[in-house]
Amino acid sequence: MDININTLSGGAVAERLNRELQRVAENVMDPNTKPDAVRTVTVTIKIKPNETRQLGVTDIQVKSALAPTRGIPAQFIFDYDRAGKAVMAELQSADRNQLMVDNDGDVADDRGSKVVNGNFR
Repeated sequence: MDININTLSGGAVAERLNRELQRVAENVMDPNTKPDAVRTVTVTIKIKPNETRQLGVTDIQVKSALAPTRGIPAQFIFDYDRAGKAVMAELQSADRNQLMVDNDGDVADDRGSKVVNGNFR
């Protein structure tokens, strides 16, 4: 038997394999993915012979399984507003009800709202 993957189906299988390997390389180099996650490239060749077993029709698939992007961490704080409706906001500081210094160097509450002379802006 002498089947060459480089010439199989006019070179289309090798072309698709190289395309999926390129996707793997890009995924490995993406800083938003887990660096040590396993990536997989699979070549599936399905062959369906005819009744006389003289000819087989094929379907060739090349696909990759990449590492998903990392999740983006966030924390939310929950409370009720004055009307009793449940509300939530992103926690910007390390702890709820804690003041912090924001990126501008100003004092802010745990949600990132600036505080001036003890009053919220």
